[in-house]
Amino acid sequence: MLHRHFLNMLMLILVFLPVGAIADSLSERVQEHQLENGLTVLLVERHTSPTVAAYISFRVGAVNENSEQRGIAHMLEHMLFKGTETLGTRDFEAEQPLLQEIEATGAQLDGLKRQADADPDELERLRTRLDQLQLEHREWVVKDEFSRIYAEQGGVGFNAFTSKDQTSYLINLPANKLELWAAIESDRLRNAVFREFFTERDVVQEERRRAVDIQPGGKLYENMLATAFQVHPYRHPIIGWDSDIQGFSLPKIRQFFTDYYAPVNMIITLVGAFDHDATLAIIKEYFGDLPAGIKVPAVTDSEPPQRGERRIHVDFDAQPRMMIAYHKPTLPHPDNDSFDLLAGILSQGRTSRLYQSLVVDQQLVTDVGVFTAPGSRYDNLLVFSLLPRNGVSLIEVEKALEAELQRLLSEPFSAAEMDKARRQITTSLLRGIRTNSGLARILSIYQVISDWNYLVTYEDRLNSVQSEDLQRVVTTYLHRANRTVATLGRGGE
Repeated sequence: MLHRHFLNMLMLILVFLPVGAIADSLSERVQEHQLENGLTVLLVERHTSPTVAAYISFRVGAVNENSEQRGIAHMLEHMLFKGTETLGTRDFEAEQPLLQEIEATGAQLDGLKRQADADPDELERLRTRLDQLQLEHREWVVKDEFSRIYAEQGGVGFNAFTSKDQTSYLINLPANKLELWAAIESDRLRNAVFREFFTERDVVQEERRRAVDIQPGGKLYENMLATAFQVHPYRHPIIGWDSDIQGFSLPKIRQFFTDYYAPVNMIITLVGAFDHDATLAIIKEYFGDLPAGIKVPAVTDSEPPQRGERRIHVDFDAQPRMMIAYHKPTLPHPDNDSFDLLAGILSQGRTSRLYQSLVVDQQLVTDVGVFTAPGSRYDNLLVFSLLPRNGVSLIEVEKALEAELQRLLSEPFSAAEMDKARRQITTSLLRGIRTNSGLARILSIYQVISDWNYLVTYEDRLNSVQSEDLQRVVTTYLHRANRTVATLGRGGE
């Protein structure tokens, strides 16, 4: 599956970009519909190839989890690939009693593990029994049946991803297989069976170990977020903390699914070679009678203004590196547009300001990046990521970056470099939307965060950003009291 976790927003940085020459046509080509049950449908006919990119997105991600649910959105994404009452099983009626026994035994084992004075013999007995039951259960499971059916029918890229802000399920398939897609995906929503839960929980535990616990970049990023955000749930990892994963249970999974996977929180985006009216009829037939559900409640935890610099050092056996993060507003705040342009000027390409200064001229770092994280539905961070050259201290790199930020105030941005950044941003977007899947992804993300129409007016807003706007956001936001400095390396800070 396609998981982003700690680098999720590095990918999304290419999403929050202007539409350029196609802005006007998007407003006419994207057909938006709202079904009676609240389901949002975005349809874009594009007859360049006989294929369709299909995205189903939910306005729910890690940001919507409470302290009892951390990591559940991501775990649920895993479980929704395990089949339904008709797919993924040889005989669900015969399988169901075994599933119930597995759940009861696993829950009993989990409960005993949490007891400080647990009987070791009883623990071993339950582990053995659970292993036996799961071995028996394999006889009833048809592994990866979703993937097999889609592949046999010409589908590619069957995947999913969970971010802070959303969860999406995607596939690219021949245009004449749209009804098959609708039948499979609506069945996943109506009749999902969360089989192989305990083995999949172990898979997620290992995924965390590989992506975070033994990865210096993942470890640094996770600690930076937990330090920069003290109240807002953006501070928590998408995959969950280690103890969260150990505490996952089937009742928690089912409750999250029931609460949030409903049409009022759902967006279907189709881009490709289809007939609009016939396709809308298919969607209404297969998804239109789903119960509307209840909207995901807005996150009410508000991050208070930061009143002083925060620092954290991670002792890790790896090459030293650092991240410096500043709190900033998100869209539709007008300063968000200025930050997009500022990030492009500072770090996009080998001719950018920071690359030329820190990598080429001063030779202090081997890599420098600027990106928005960790989500965009709520106020977020502008993050500077720096990897020092061998022999260069983190202190030297930090001072050099501070000098560059001060230079932004003393040397006004030229029209030439601002125009160059705008062109680079436009080119990045155009590359992203050349494919059906790229356009479907971007429309889905914007619709979750704000509204896909934001794309239509974005270029005008970006073009309206002036040099004094960039200097104002540097003065307002990029100062010591508003920043978190996170470093990683062997030994002390």
